[in-house]
Amino acid sequence: MCVRILKYFRVILTVSCGFLLPVAVWAGKPAPEPGGQVPYSSSPTVTAGQAHLEDVEKQADIDVYVKGINGAPLDGSAVVTLTKLDGAFIDQKTAKNGYARFNGVRATEYRIQVLAPKYQATARQLEVQERSLAKITIELTPLSAEEAASSVGLYALAPKTQREVGKALEELRANKPNDARKHLEAAQKAAPTSAEIAYLFGVYSSQVNDPVQARAYWMKTLELNPKHLSALLAVGQDLLQENKSTEALPYLTRAAEAEPSSWRAHALLAEGLVLQHQNDEATKEAERAIQLGHERAAVVQPLLARALAGRGDRDEATKVLQAYVETHPRDSAANKDLETLKNPKVGDVSGDTAAAASEMAAMNKDATALPMASKWMPPDVDEKVPPVEAGASCAVDDVVSKAGKQLIELISDVDRFAATESLTHESINKSGLASYPEKRKFDYVVSIQEVQHGYLNVEEYRNAGGSPADFPDGVATNGLPALVLIFHPYNAMNFEMTCEGLARWNGGLAWQVHFKQRTDKPNTIKRYRIGADGPSYPVALKGRAWISADSYQIVRLETDLVAPVPQIRLVADHTAIEYGPVKFSKGNVNMWLPQSAEVYYDWKGRRIHRRHSFSNYLLFGVDDKQKITLPKVDEAPADSAAGELPKQKPQT
Repeated sequence: MCVRILKYFRVILTVSCGFLLPVAVWAGKPAPEPGGQVPYSSSPTVTAGQAHLEDVEKQADIDVYVKGINGAPLDGSAVVTLTKLDGAFIDQKTAKNGYARFNGVRATEYRIQVLAPKYQATARQLEVQERSLAKITIELTPLSAEEAASSVGLYALAPKTQREVGKALEELRANKPNDARKHLEAAQKAAPTSAEIAYLFGVYSSQVNDPVQARAYWMKTLELNPKHLSALLAVGQDLLQENKSTEALPYLTRAAEAEPSSWRAHALLAEGLVLQHQNDEATKEAERAIQLGHERAAVVQPLLARALAGRGDRDEATKVLQAYVETHPRDSAANKDLETLKNPKVGDVSGDTAAAASEMAAMNKDATALPMASKWMPPDVDEKVPPVEAGASCAVDDVVSKAGKQLIELISDVDRFAATESLTHESINKSGLASYPEKRKFDYVVSIQEVQHGYLNVEEYRNAGGSPADFPDGVATNGLPALVLIFHPYNAMNFEMTCEGLARWNGGLAWQVHFKQRTDKPNTIKRYRIGADGPSYPVALKGRAWISADSYQIVRLETDLVAPVPQIRLVADHTAIEYGPVKFSKGNVNMWLPQSAEVYYDWKGRRIHRRHSFSNYLLFGVDDKQKITLPKVDEAPADSAAGELPKQKPQT
């Protein structure tokens, strides 16, 4: 497909694909909510000491809905804090069963922050109108297994102690252990029996090159909390590096039992089992680590090959290692193992314990990763596999084929659709804090057509005056509507697709499908072009989609980069999109279009979070004679590569 966009910006960067709508916000009287929530009253309660009655009548209420895993209401409590955008504190509530209400607030813009154990801290902005009920749905992102395990202990600390620990974490992440020590000492004085503080003292000791003291702190951590995941991994890692696999195995077994979703725990356990020549069990653990970790667990593939070879399955071991070497050609140890597998007379790959002990050094370094890192964007899609229903069989080819048919129908029925686009832009500093949000609004038109068999053309038009300042920082978000076309039959063959099972999503069931750009197929979905006449760079994507088990419509889509793009200093690009039915009055058409999405990217050291909302949809069918006036733009030929942006003309 060819993507054409406006040509009015100094710097054009397709920062992601998808529509954006971070939260659901309604003003006015709401529809009934499930679960017996308190009904809205247009007359807020007036208490002594409030403002003048005339001001009270202009006040509003806010309903906050907090969602956890798979879009279900958060199970457990969460602290919801309401502040003004300048940070002034307004109120704080405890959400129960995913719901909290703020009564009698003034009409203005607010920031709402949600803190819950085992989830990332999340904040959203909300504009409240006079005499209304504003609703906001905040979806929390689960922490990684290691971070989630640590968060429980850290949230149990007093707020002042949490602040000291937070300062220590920032210094440790900056590799400034001496600056971190004073904060750790202050925290330990306030909470001498905290396992989390003891663990961080171990990290501090490791950074100052005192491994003996680090081990002592981690053992102390396990005395305080025998199931402390990070400490179990740290001790097990140290013992493996000392070639003491017999001593390491009990700790690594406890780690995998304490947190079954931790891919690192299963990977380290597999390494210990290989060193003990327990290859059948090692194979199971290595396969589980790869299933949980996906791209991040690629380092486990040589270990899996070693375990397979050790149990006599050399053909399968060769296939696994061959696939790994194709994507990691510079891994000399893996290349050597592959040659050994292909030529058994050279040696036995399964018996080289020294190689087995060193194969996973990169992954071992992460075993003592700092907990609760400053998370300004959601975790990589391969960090953790979301849970699925037990016992539900999934035929990936059938699911993808039926989803593709829905996209074929969309393109055949729709020539163009239009919407009002609202943009909220935030810059994120090194501490993970967002800047004051900038807002824009556009008239937005999208056209999706099959220009010839096998080629799709996606065009986007925006009209807001044609100034480079229309987009903050002069960087335009483009290519959003093209992302869902990953599942179109023309493109699906270019991706590795894996159905992970049947998941629950927003009260329904959806097939959970993981996808990744194939290295032997063309990359037609996404390219980056920087500057008016700069070169374009193809970007390989991976991600996960949730496809309705009833209608086979795509209800949610997440993507990440397969790998950073150093040529343009693109470090990260994460997109999350939700889709839902949009009913058009003409012809009684009901179509699935983007309902919410968010974009995060780290480019040239700039961390950006954007939210786009789309409202006032208008549909233009293929046979519709009615025409819409498109924004006036300079014409430019589209690039021949599918998905590539045309050359952009800077405004003079």
